[in-house]
Formats: sequence, C-alpha cells, structure tokens
Amino acid sequence: MQGSRIAFGPFVLDSGAGTLLRNDVPVAVGHRGLKLLAALAGRPGDILAKAELMDAAWPAMAVEEGNLTVQIAQLRKLLGPAADGGEWITTVPRVGYSFTGVTEQLGAAKRSPLPLPLPLPGKPSIAVLPFVNVSNDPEQESFADGLTEDLITDLSRNSGLFVIARNSAFAYKGKATDVREIARDLGVHYLLEGSARRTAGRVRINAQLVDAASSNHLWAERFDRSLDDIFAVQDEVTGKIVEALLGRLRAVPPRQRPKSLEAYDLCVRARRLIDDSPQTAREAHLMLMRAVSLDPDYAEAYRWLAMNHWTGWVHWGEPIEPARSIALDLARKAVAIDPDDAGCHWVLAYLLAYDRNFAEADAEFAKAIALDPNEADIWATLSDLAVLDGRVEEGLEHIRKAFRLNPFPASWYYLTLGQAQYAAGTYEAAVETLRRDETYRTSSRRFLAASLAQLGRLDEARAEVDLFLVSNPHYTTGRWAMTEPFRDAATLAHFVDGFRKAGLPE
Repeated sequence: MQGSRIAFGPFVLDSGAGTLLRNDVPVAVGHRGLKLLAALAGRPGDILAKAELMDAAWPAMAVEEGNLTVQIAQLRKLLGPAADGGEWITTVPRVGYSFTGVTEQLGAAKRSPLPLPLPLPGKPSIAVLPFVNVSNDPEQESFADGLTEDLITDLSRNSGLFVIARNSAFAYKGKATDVREIARDLGVHYLLEGSARRTAGRVRINAQLVDAASSNHLWAERFDRSLDDIFAVQDEVTGKIVEALLGRLRAVPPRQRPKSLEAYDLCVRARRLIDDSPQTAREAHLMLMRAVSLDPDYAEAYRWLAMNHWTGWVHWGEPIEPARSIALDLARKAVAIDPDDAGCHWVLAYLLAYDRNFAEADAEFAKAIALDPNEADIWATLSDLAVLDGRVEEGLEHIRKAFRLNPFPASWYYLTLGQAQYAAGTYEAAVETLRRDETYRTSSRRFLAASLAQLGRLDEARAEVDLFLVSNPHYTTGRWAMTEPFRDAATLAHFVDGFRKAGLPE
C-alpha cells in the first residue's frame, strides 16, 4: 500500500506521504493509525486478522493486543460515523476488523509534506514579508533582510501568535504576488509588509499590517529615526502588531540587542553562509569572529559561531576535536550572555545531544520552546533527535509541525523528514521526499540510497552512493554512527543495515 491514494467519503488517505485529509483539511492521525487505516482501506470488505494488522502497524515488534484496540478506537473517533450512520471499521469478534466503506483508488499526485491550502491555526496567524530595500545602495539589502528576520523573531516569541518562519517568508522576496495568494499558500490570516531606507545615519521604515482576506490595512505607520534607534523601532513595530492582533500587549522577556551595528550587519550576512559549503562556512567564520571582536557581548554571534564549528565536523568532515568542544563552549557562552534568546538555547541543546549529554539537552530544548513556541527549527531538530531515540512517530509529528510553521523550508527539513520516514519503514515515501529538488544533491543522498536499497532497488541505490561520495570522499558509516546522537540501538542498526545494503563505505 505504500505510495497509494485512497478516497472514501470525505477522506483521502495518502499512505506514502503519511497524510489523511477530510475535505482537503489534514486530520491529526498518528503514524500507527495511518498504517492500520492503509491496511484496512486497502482491502475493503475483507476481514483482516488482528495479527496481520499488528504486523502492519508494528512490523517486527512484539506488542500487546491492547495497543491495536486503542489505535482502532482512536481511528473510529477521528473518522466519525459513515454516511449511513454506521462505523467505517467494524469488529469481527475473536477474529479481527473489516473496513466497510466504499473506496476509490486515486491516481498518483505530486505531493508535499503538507497539502495546500493550509488550514488556519486557532490563533492569530501572521507572516512577515521581506521588507523592500528602497535605498539607492544595493549593499543595504542585507539590512532590510535583517530587519525582516528580527521582526519575525520578535513576533514568534509571543505564544498568542502563530508566526511563519523566515525561510518561507523569504520565498516571496522580490516577487509581485497577491496578498491573498501568499496568505493561502502559508496558511495565515495576516501579513506584515514594508520598506526600509538606510542612509547618512538615518533609517526610514514604512510598515503595514494587512488582513489578507479583505486586503484591508489594520495598521500602518512610518518611522523616521536615527540609525542608532533601529532596535527601538523594531520593538515598537512588534508591540503595535501584537496589540492590533491580540488587543493587548503580552510581556515577553526582552531580547539582548547588539551594541555595534557593524557587528549586527556581519552577523546577518554570516548566518546565511554557514550551511552552503566549506568555503562559505570559512567566510562566515571570519565575519563572526570580527563581529564578536566588535561586540564581545553579542550572544547571537557566539551562537552562530557555535553552529559554524558544528557543521565543520558533522557535515564537512573536519576533525571532531577540538571543533566539538569549541562549539559547545561558544553555545554555553551565548546562553550565559542572553538567557532569554530561544535560539541560543536550542543550539546549545542540539550540541549537548551530540555530546551525549541528553538530560541537559532535553532541559535546554524545553526552555527554548517556552521562550519561542513558533521557532520551526526547534521542532525540526527535535524530530531528528526523537528519531535517533527510536521515538519515530513523535519524530514525524515534530517535523510535520516544523513544516506547518515553515512550509517552504531549508533543504535539511526534507532530509529530516526523509530520515524519519526511513526509520518508520515507509521507504517509498522517503524516496519521494529525498528526491525533491529542495534537498536532492545534498548529504540526504545517503538516506535516499538506504531507502532504495531496502526496496531492493540496488542499482539505483549504488548510483546514489557514487554521487554522495563525490562530495563526501572521506565518509564512513562507522564515523557517522559514532558521531550521530543515537539513543536507541535498534534504530541505529536499522540505518546501518540500509547503508550497508546500499554499499556505503563501512
């Protein structure tokens, strides 16, 4: 049933993408529930024995029959009554269960982890579109982008709002797109748009808050200030938007602001270079070192320096030590300087996990979520760690939440999703995810090769291995297994098995 699409009543079940839609709106159903529903709906009218269903949902695992009973009850509750008032799933006493609905096999469709249009959240939802640089100096583009990113961060720290992540907002940079179309694509009600001009020590910012459904402006204002007041302007814009959407200001701990605008500019430019290549990572390192020399108390610069050292030994094959120790020290310093910055906490949490300090990592993740529940990267990294701990269903839920906050994310989100799908044994879905343009040709190829190998498509798997090794000539599965923060031996063995079948170097 992997990869098939089945329609019944108002539902469409896509077992490959791992989704269930009711009237095109996603239904929050767990990984085991999806597997059971796929098995039942794939053979309507047949009686499926309990043992067969348990094999479908818990392959190669010994579980109590009560788990099946609980999952079936949850499915019935989610599906509700059928058109005739009966149940979609009937119980055959002492034997098993049967799916009684009329089904239709649908053709293949181009799928994404989250179908569009996205449903609106149950709280005010907003996306901050990239502010337009209206100065005559193209060098000021990074300033306008930094302003946008800071406003996204400031708004997302308010738990009363649902805020789309930076990567998805910047998908519309330089594009003339109707606000209603953008809001529909991102699944939000409101959009903040504006422009920025920086010249001769002054900054002029125009901002407007738009109700996308009606295209009406709820709030608009122009700020003409000294450049030294830029962070005060950001705070003022954030406060007015929160007040307009929630009716009152909700206090959040203030973020630490840099004392040097040059350090700020360097950090804005550097944080985009870290993940691109070893060469750009080295360029970012120089920028960030300059930033902390200009402002030794700039927490965000230390945070990105920490991540830059981490990518060196995890992604670019550099020696683990002293990079790992340096990264951890830098992350701790960032948190000590600004304990109210969620980004500093989640970076420290991730590095602690790679240091096998799991208890402290879990505590730091909890602090990060409390400070910024809208930070999509937190949920994506939590997905990665949950999968490596053997909590695959939880990992899938985390990455889907990350995609909802960041519908057009960076490539590594697809790697994380594909890794989770591989761990879940949904290899066809993993192949589809990892062959998306957004992530294909990155280090995700190793997981693509493993997924193809588990499907018996060994020629394709070995072709992917050859391509992967061109960019990663020093890779060995042993080093990868030693480096990754696994907590579950069975999950590690599952990945290693796929890598070996694909022909990756041991």
